[in-house]
Amino acid sequence: MGKSKKSKARGGRDDLLDSSDADSVSSSSTALSDLSISYATEHVNSQEFVLDKYIDALYEKRGSTREAALGKLVDAFESFMLHGLVEDKYATLMSQLNNSVKRGSTKEVFLASHSIGLLAITLGVGSSSHEIMEESHPQLCRVLQAWSDASKMISALDCLAVITFVGASDLAETELSLKAMWDVIHPKSGSNVGTVRKPRPPVLAAAVSAWTFLLTTIGSWRINTNIWKEPIAFLSTLLEADDRAVRMAAGEALVLCFELNLLDVSSREDDGVNTGGTAGSKNKLFLDMQALKAKISGLATNLSAEAGGQGADKKKLTDQRDLFQRILDFVKYGDCPEESIKIAGKRDVLRVSSWSELIQGFLGKGFLKHVQENGLLQDIFDIKVDKTETLSSTNKKIFRSEEEKGRALKLNKERRLAQVRKNAVMLDD
Repeated sequence: MGKSKKSKARGGRDDLLDSSDADSVSSSSTALSDLSISYATEHVNSQEFVLDKYIDALYEKRGSTREAALGKLVDAFESFMLHGLVEDKYATLMSQLNNSVKRGSTKEVFLASHSIGLLAITLGVGSSSHEIMEESHPQLCRVLQAWSDASKMISALDCLAVITFVGASDLAETELSLKAMWDVIHPKSGSNVGTVRKPRPPVLAAAVSAWTFLLTTIGSWRINTNIWKEPIAFLSTLLEADDRAVRMAAGEALVLCFELNLLDVSSREDDGVNTGGTAGSKNKLFLDMQALKAKISGLATNLSAEAGGQGADKKKLTDQRDLFQRILDFVKYGDCPEESIKIAGKRDVLRVSSWSELIQGFLGKGFLKHVQENGLLQDIFDIKVDKTETLSSTNKKIFRSEEEKGRALKLNKERRLAQVRKNAVMLDD
């Protein structure tokens, strides 16, 4: 139906191109495309070469060499989406990372544990991340059971939370990790009376936070309400702990229990969940849960208005007051927490509107980068992100992920097919 408005606006300049001009333009375009693809492919190959060097360094006997390689590996995971580079070598990498957890220094265990978690996030939900969970779980649990180093235990707790979050395929697998964490939070007596170990405050706070993080995944599973009475009762005692971080971690765990209706016996029964026991025991459970709700609300009220003593950290005190005020708002009025986090550019914002989503933000320093480019996290938070908006004009032309590598391979394939078709036409002529 005639030329487009764009053609008319150019004054029909397309009609002035003869065949030689058109061939020239096509040739130039192809040359530029080839140059861009060549440069991009070289960049990806360079990334893979560097990654292989990091992996090779993990075989070295010297601990400082392994630590340096692990530090670079963590930086790479946090800065780029490496899915295409690690999907074929994750098993080798995972094996060496687990060796570092087993034999390494405190620093090496921290870096290796962090790398394992980031590797699982990078690979996303599937058989690979499930294998990472299965292979790493025993070694991480040994670290927790040894009670030898608080920093190592914290690293293991964080890693266990992430790999189970990504890799667990059912409730039973999640419960194994929840139990391992709970054994740190509330250890039972050993074979000898009086041998109960008490975790140091930083370990206790980390264990409660990791346990809470995993608890966000059970919302869709139906669970006997009765089993939550003891954990919730113990967590309520932690609201009176001397350490502020422990109190705040316990507060987040308890408000999540409220959000998941784990204290609401009648609600669970209405949903068809078997709470177990006779009518009399169910009635007692209901009364016990009501008493726990009242206790938690009272302690939260006190913590939301706590007066700062001499030498108190004002920022941490303010954070505590704010947290417990928001907890009270949710428990009393159902007001959900709302936060917005800028991800990329002016239009891409991560909005969280539940305690579960807020707690899942625990994924760490590399979280925002992974939200920009990681399908798993985009699915969790139901967001879409323009990946190129914040890139410079130079960086837009080079490969920064396996997506770009795939694009280059696709263009090369299409060009070869076009050349084959062209040759076939020439032969027919």
